[in-house]
Amino acid sequence: MIIDDQVLHDRAAILAATGHHPFARHALGSRPPARGYRRDGAVLWLVPPEHGPAGCAIGPAGPAIEVCAALVAAGMLRPGQRLHLPRHDRELLSDRLPVSEHNDWVFHWTATPPPPQADEERVVRLTDADRPAMEALVDEAFPDTTSRPGDPGVVDWYGIRAGDRLVACGADRSQGEIGFLAGLTVAPGQRGRGLGAALTAGMTRALLTRYDTVGLGVYPSNVGAVRLYRRLGFTDTLALSSFRLA
Repeated sequence: MIIDDQVLHDRAAILAATGHHPFARHALGSRPPARGYRRDGAVLWLVPPEHGPAGCAIGPAGPAIEVCAALVAAGMLRPGQRLHLPRHDRELLSDRLPVSEHNDWVFHWTATPPPPQADEERVVRLTDADRPAMEALVDEAFPDTTSRPGDPGVVDWYGIRAGDRLVACGADRSQGEIGFLAGLTVAPGQRGRGLGAALTAGMTRALLTRYDTVGLGVYPSNVGAVRLYRRLGFTDTLALSSFRLA
Protein backbone atom coordinates (compact mmCIF):
# COMPACT_ATOMS: atom_id res chain seq x y z
CA MET A 1 0.00 0.00 0.00
CA ILE A 2 1.27 3.49 -0.92
CA ILE A 3 0.36 6.30 1.45
CA ASP A 4 0.24 9.98 0.48
CA ASP A 5 3.28 11.11 2.45
CA GLN A 6 5.45 8.61 0.52
CA VAL A 7 4.55 10.07 -2.87
CA LEU A 8 6.93 12.40 -4.73
CA HIS A 9 4.91 14.35 -7.24
CA ASP A 10 7.46 15.55 -9.78
CA ARG A 11 11.00 15.27 -11.08
CA ALA A 12 12.36 17.99 -8.78
CA ALA A 13 11.01 16.23 -5.68
CA ILE A 14 12.48 12.90 -6.83
CA LEU A 15 15.91 14.42 -7.45
CA ALA A 16 15.85 16.10 -4.06
CA ALA A 17 14.90 12.82 -2.36
CA THR A 18 17.83 11.04 -4.05
CA GLY A 19 20.30 13.78 -3.19
CA HIS A 20 20.61 14.47 -6.94
CA HIS A 21 22.29 11.11 -7.40
CA PRO A 22 23.94 10.76 -10.84
CA PHE A 23 21.89 7.67 -11.66
CA ALA A 24 18.66 9.52 -10.92
CA ARG A 25 19.85 12.53 -12.93
CA HIS A 26 20.49 10.20 -15.87
CA ALA A 27 17.49 7.87 -15.63
CA LEU A 28 14.89 10.59 -15.11
CA GLY A 29 15.77 12.20 -18.42
CA SER A 30 15.30 15.87 -19.15
CA ARG A 31 11.61 16.55 -19.06
CA PRO A 32 9.39 13.45 -18.90
CA PRO A 33 6.60 13.52 -16.33
CA ALA A 34 7.59 11.44 -13.34
CA ARG A 35 6.11 10.23 -10.08
CA GLY A 36 8.14 8.85 -7.23
CA TYR A 37 7.70 6.92 -4.01
CA ARG A 38 9.83 6.87 -0.89
CA ARG A 39 9.94 4.07 1.67
CA ASP A 40 12.48 3.23 4.40
CA GLY A 41 15.40 4.90 2.64
CA ALA A 42 14.54 3.72 -0.89
CA VAL A 43 13.36 6.08 -3.62
CA LEU A 44 11.61 4.62 -6.68
CA TRP A 45 10.29 6.57 -9.63
CA LEU A 46 8.15 5.85 -12.67
CA VAL A 47 8.37 7.53 -16.08
CA PRO A 48 6.38 6.95 -19.28
CA PRO A 49 7.74 3.78 -20.96
CA GLU A 50 8.73 5.62 -24.15
CA HIS A 51 11.45 7.32 -22.09
CA GLY A 52 13.16 4.06 -21.07
CA PRO A 53 12.60 1.63 -18.21
CA ALA A 54 9.21 2.12 -16.56
CA GLY A 55 10.78 2.32 -13.13
CA CYS A 56 14.12 2.84 -11.39
CA ALA A 57 15.18 3.05 -7.76
CA ILE A 58 18.10 3.67 -5.46
CA GLY A 59 18.53 2.82 -1.80
CA PRO A 60 17.82 -0.46 0.03
CA ALA A 61 16.52 -3.19 -2.29
CA GLY A 62 13.89 -4.61 0.07
CA PRO A 63 11.77 -1.45 0.43
CA ALA A 64 12.11 -0.72 -3.31
CA ILE A 65 10.76 -4.19 -4.12
CA GLU A 66 7.89 -3.65 -1.67
CA VAL A 67 6.93 -0.44 -3.48
CA CYS A 68 7.10 -2.26 -6.84
CA ALA A 69 4.81 -5.00 -5.55
CA ALA A 70 2.31 -2.38 -4.35
CA LEU A 71 2.41 -0.63 -7.73
CA VAL A 72 1.86 -3.92 -9.57
CA ALA A 73 -1.11 -4.68 -7.31
CA ALA A 74 -2.51 -1.22 -8.06
CA GLY A 75 -2.11 -1.74 -11.82
CA MET A 76 0.48 1.04 -12.13
CA LEU A 77 3.17 -1.41 -13.29
CA ARG A 78 2.28 -4.03 -15.88
CA PRO A 79 3.71 -7.20 -17.44
CA GLY A 80 6.41 -6.52 -20.00
CA GLN A 81 7.70 -3.37 -18.36
CA ARG A 82 11.37 -3.12 -17.36
CA LEU A 83 12.76 -1.87 -14.07
CA HIS A 84 16.21 -1.06 -12.71
CA LEU A 85 16.35 -1.65 -8.95
CA PRO A 86 19.13 -1.75 -6.35
CA ARG A 87 21.15 -4.99 -6.54
CA HIS A 88 19.34 -8.01 -5.12
CA ASP A 89 19.16 -11.78 -5.43
CA ARG A 90 16.44 -12.94 -7.80
CA GLU A 91 15.09 -15.20 -5.04
CA LEU A 92 14.03 -12.07 -3.16
CA LEU A 93 11.39 -11.52 -5.86
CA SER A 94 10.07 -15.08 -5.96
CA ASP A 95 7.00 -14.59 -3.78
CA ARG A 96 6.46 -10.91 -4.62
CA LEU A 97 6.95 -10.22 -8.32
CA PRO A 98 6.85 -12.46 -11.39
CA VAL A 99 9.86 -11.47 -13.49
CA SER A 100 11.96 -12.47 -16.48
CA GLU A 101 15.31 -11.40 -17.97
CA HIS A 102 16.92 -10.73 -14.61
CA ASN A 103 20.46 -9.29 -14.93
CA ASP A 104 22.96 -7.64 -12.62
CA TRP A 105 24.98 -4.64 -13.80
CA VAL A 106 26.85 -1.65 -12.44
CA PHE A 107 26.36 2.04 -13.16
CA HIS A 108 29.76 3.80 -13.15
CA TRP A 109 30.29 7.54 -13.27
CA THR A 110 33.00 10.18 -13.20
CA ALA A 111 33.19 13.96 -13.01
CA THR A 112 36.91 14.07 -13.82
CA PRO A 113 38.53 14.02 -17.28
CA PRO A 114 40.40 10.75 -17.86
CA PRO A 115 44.17 10.59 -18.17
CA PRO A 116 45.28 11.03 -21.80
CA GLN A 117 45.38 7.80 -23.80
CA ALA A 118 47.45 6.77 -26.79
CA ASP A 119 45.49 7.20 -30.04
CA GLU A 120 42.79 9.26 -28.31
CA GLU A 121 43.29 11.93 -30.98
CA ARG A 122 41.94 9.44 -33.54
CA VAL A 123 38.46 9.55 -31.97
CA VAL A 124 36.05 11.43 -34.26
CA ARG A 125 32.34 12.10 -34.34
CA LEU A 126 30.64 9.92 -36.97
CA THR A 127 27.92 10.95 -39.42
CA ASP A 128 25.07 9.32 -41.32
CA ALA A 129 27.55 8.53 -44.07
CA ASP A 130 29.26 6.16 -41.63
CA ARG A 131 26.10 4.21 -40.84
CA PRO A 132 26.83 1.20 -43.09
CA ALA A 133 30.31 0.87 -41.55
CA MET A 134 28.86 1.18 -38.04
CA GLU A 135 26.23 -1.46 -38.75
CA ALA A 136 28.85 -3.85 -40.11
CA LEU A 137 31.14 -3.31 -37.10
CA VAL A 138 28.35 -3.73 -34.54
CA ASP A 139 27.06 -6.86 -36.27
CA GLU A 140 30.53 -8.36 -36.22
CA ALA A 141 31.83 -7.24 -32.84
CA PHE A 142 28.82 -6.61 -30.56
CA PRO A 143 25.66 -8.18 -32.05
CA ASP A 144 23.84 -8.26 -28.68
CA THR A 145 24.19 -4.56 -27.96
CA THR A 146 21.04 -2.52 -27.38
CA SER A 147 22.68 0.53 -28.99
CA ARG A 148 22.55 0.30 -32.76
CA PRO A 149 22.77 2.79 -35.64
CA GLY A 150 19.36 4.36 -36.18
CA ASP A 151 18.33 4.00 -32.54
CA PRO A 152 16.41 7.21 -31.65
CA GLY A 153 17.85 7.11 -28.13
CA VAL A 154 21.39 7.69 -29.47
CA VAL A 155 22.45 11.33 -29.62
CA ASP A 156 25.74 10.82 -31.49
CA TRP A 157 28.20 8.15 -32.55
CA TYR A 158 31.97 8.36 -32.18
CA GLY A 159 34.58 6.13 -33.74
CA ILE A 160 38.17 5.34 -34.67
CA ARG A 161 39.31 4.52 -38.20
CA ALA A 162 42.30 2.58 -39.46
CA GLY A 163 42.75 3.90 -42.96
CA ASP A 164 39.31 3.82 -44.54
CA ARG A 165 38.00 1.11 -42.18
CA LEU A 166 35.99 1.82 -39.02
CA VAL A 167 37.57 -0.27 -36.23
CA ALA A 168 35.88 1.08 -33.09
CA CYS A 169 32.68 2.91 -32.29
CA GLY A 170 30.54 3.98 -29.36
CA ALA A 171 27.18 5.60 -28.76
CA ASP A 172 26.42 8.80 -26.88
CA ARG A 173 23.12 8.03 -25.12
CA SER A 174 23.15 11.14 -22.96
CA GLN A 175 19.86 12.20 -21.47
CA GLY A 176 18.85 14.30 -18.53
CA GLU A 177 21.66 16.09 -16.78
CA ILE A 178 24.63 13.78 -17.37
CA GLY A 179 26.44 12.25 -20.32
CA PHE A 180 26.20 8.52 -20.93
CA LEU A 181 28.36 6.13 -22.98
CA ALA A 182 26.98 2.90 -24.44
CA GLY A 183 27.70 0.22 -27.01
CA LEU A 184 31.48 0.66 -26.93
CA THR A 185 32.78 -1.70 -29.60
CA VAL A 186 36.18 -2.65 -31.05
CA ALA A 187 36.68 -4.88 -34.10
CA PRO A 188 37.88 -8.36 -33.05
CA GLY A 189 41.12 -8.09 -35.01
CA GLN A 190 41.96 -4.74 -33.41
CA ARG A 191 41.53 -5.67 -29.76
CA GLY A 192 44.42 -5.49 -27.32
CA ARG A 193 45.83 -2.35 -28.94
CA GLY A 194 44.34 0.24 -26.57
CA LEU A 195 41.54 1.35 -28.90
CA GLY A 196 38.86 0.69 -26.27
CA ALA A 197 40.72 2.95 -23.84
CA ALA A 198 41.23 5.61 -26.50
CA LEU A 199 37.55 5.54 -27.52
CA THR A 200 36.27 5.65 -23.93
CA ALA A 201 38.64 8.46 -22.96
CA GLY A 202 37.93 10.51 -26.08
CA MET A 203 34.16 10.22 -25.70
CA THR A 204 34.30 10.95 -21.97
CA ARG A 205 36.41 14.05 -22.55
CA ALA A 206 34.03 15.27 -25.25
CA LEU A 207 30.93 14.78 -23.10
CA LEU A 208 32.51 16.47 -20.08
CA THR A 209 32.58 19.68 -22.13
CA ARG A 210 28.76 19.58 -22.07
CA TYR A 211 27.96 17.79 -18.79
CA ASP A 212 29.42 17.83 -15.30
CA THR A 213 29.25 14.03 -15.03
CA VAL A 214 29.52 11.08 -17.45
CA GLY A 215 28.21 7.60 -16.75
CA LEU A 216 28.19 4.15 -18.32
CA GLY A 217 26.91 0.68 -17.50
CA VAL A 218 28.81 -2.60 -17.42
CA TYR A 219 28.15 -6.20 -16.46
CA PRO A 220 30.36 -7.19 -13.49
CA SER A 221 31.39 -10.37 -15.33
CA ASN A 222 33.17 -8.18 -17.92
CA VAL A 223 36.25 -7.93 -15.72
CA GLY A 224 38.47 -6.39 -18.38
CA ALA A 225 36.02 -3.57 -19.09
CA VAL A 226 35.52 -2.90 -15.38
CA ARG A 227 39.29 -2.65 -14.90
CA LEU A 228 39.58 -0.28 -17.89
CA TYR A 229 36.77 2.01 -16.76
CA ARG A 230 38.19 2.27 -13.26
CA ARG A 231 41.60 3.12 -14.69
CA LEU A 232 39.98 5.92 -16.70
CA GLY A 233 38.35 7.39 -13.60
CA PHE A 234 34.94 5.71 -13.47
CA THR A 235 35.43 4.77 -9.83
CA ASP A 236 32.04 5.79 -8.40
CA THR A 237 29.55 2.95 -8.77
CA LEU A 238 25.98 1.86 -8.09
CA ALA A 239 25.16 -1.88 -8.23
CA LEU A 240 21.81 -2.58 -9.91
CA SER A 241 19.59 -5.46 -11.00
CA SER A 242 17.34 -5.15 -14.04
CA PHE A 243 14.34 -7.28 -14.88
CA ARG A 244 11.17 -7.38 -16.91
CA LEU A 245 7.83 -8.00 -15.26
CA ALA A 246 6.32 -11.27 -16.44
